[in-house]
Amino acid sequence: MDLSNIVTIYFCSINLITFFLFGIDKSKARKDKWRISEKVLLLFCLVGGSLGGAIGMRYFKHKTRKKIFWIGVPVIFLLQAALLILVKIFFI
Repeated sequence: MDLSNIVTIYFCSINLITFFLFGIDKSKARKDKWRISEKVLLLFCLVGGSLGGAIGMRYFKHKTRKKIFWIGVPVIFLLQAALLILVKIFFI
């Protein structure tokens, strides 16, 4: 397995996990139960799950009023996309 496949598997996995974390948190919010902290949600976006987080925000209509999320998650995504493009150009 080469580096490109490993990176692809990682980003697919972390984005799926992040998407489902947003869904789980929304479900728990509706039931007034224990929640996933905003720090954890943002951390998962930072480590590569920003696309899953952005899709989760829209799909579950969750954290869309919080400025740190509706601005931060797209900015993180753009930075990650730029980084991936640079890595692809120079290293892979």
